[in-house]
Amino acid sequence: MAKLPKETQVKQVKLKVADLEKMVTFYTTMVGLVLVKKEQNSAFLSAQGSEEILLILEELAAPEKKIMTTGLYHTAFLLPSRKDLGNTLLWLLQNKVELGAADHGYSEALYLTDPEGNGIEIYHDKPMSEWDIREDGQIIGVTEELDGDSLVASSDGKWLGLPFGSRIGHIHLQVADLEKSAVFYEQLGFTLKSDFGKRAKFFAAGTYHHHIGMNTWAGSNLPLMTENQLGLAWYVFKLPTKEDFEALVHELEQQDVEYELNQHQLIIADPNGTEIIFES
Repeated sequence: MAKLPKETQVKQVKLKVADLEKMVTFYTTMVGLVLVKKEQNSAFLSAQGSEEILLILEELAAPEKKIMTTGLYHTAFLLPSRKDLGNTLLWLLQNKVELGAADHGYSEALYLTDPEGNGIEIYHDKPMSEWDIREDGQIIGVTEELDGDSLVASSDGKWLGLPFGSRIGHIHLQVADLEKSAVFYEQLGFTLKSDFGKRAKFFAAGTYHHHIGMNTWAGSNLPLMTENQLGLAWYVFKLPTKEDFEALVHELEQQDVEYELNQHQLIIADPNGTEIIFES
C-alpha cells in the first residue's frame, strides 16, 4: 500500500454554520483569522498577511438541530512559534475565553470552542528532537499539564491575530467506528502514529505526530452527520505535486475505493458522513 508523501498538509476546513456574522466575528477577533471575502452566504478566512483560505464558513438556511453525531472534534491551527502561542494565551485570557490546555510532549496546545460548539485547538510544535519517535515510526504523545507561566513568559504581549505562516496542522474527528475509520485512512496512504487508549487513533503522512486524529470518546456507533447539519462539511489535503495526485488516484483504483474527480480535486466520502478532498 503506497504512502502519502511527507509534504502532505491539511489545507482547508469548511464548516456549516447557523449565524454567519457571529461566527465571523468570533474567528476574526478571538482566533485572529482575517476575513478575505464574503460571497452570498459564505465567508472565507485566512491567516494574517495571507490570502490562502484556511477556513470557510457557510450559513445554512434551515439547518437541522445539532445532535450527538459523528463529525468535527476540533480544527487545529498550528502557529509558527512558542512566542505566538504565548501571545495567543494572553489574548484569550484577557478576553475571558474559556480555555483548556495541555502539553502533549510533541506540542503545547490551547483548546476552546466557537459559539456554535465546534472545537478549536491552537498549538505550536516542539522541536522534533524532543518528540518521542519510536523505532517502528510511532510518535507517542502524552496529555500533561501545560506550563502556562513559562508559555506566558515566552510572549512579547503583542497579539496581532493568527500570525503569518500559521496553517491548519491537523483535524480531529469524532467517528462512529474506530477500526473502520482507521482502515479508510490507511487505504488513503496515511500511517498510524499512535493508538491512544484504544478509543483514539492518530494518523499522519510522513514523520509528523498526526494530520488526522479520531476518537470514540462520545461513544461508539454514533449516527452519521447529515448534509443539512451544522458542523463539518469537508476538509482538504494538499499534495506536493501533480504526480503525487495521480499516484493517489491510481492507488485508490487499486484499493477499490470510490472517488470523484472534479477538475483538480479528488473527492472521497469518508466513513463518517463528510467529504475529504485532495488537491495538488
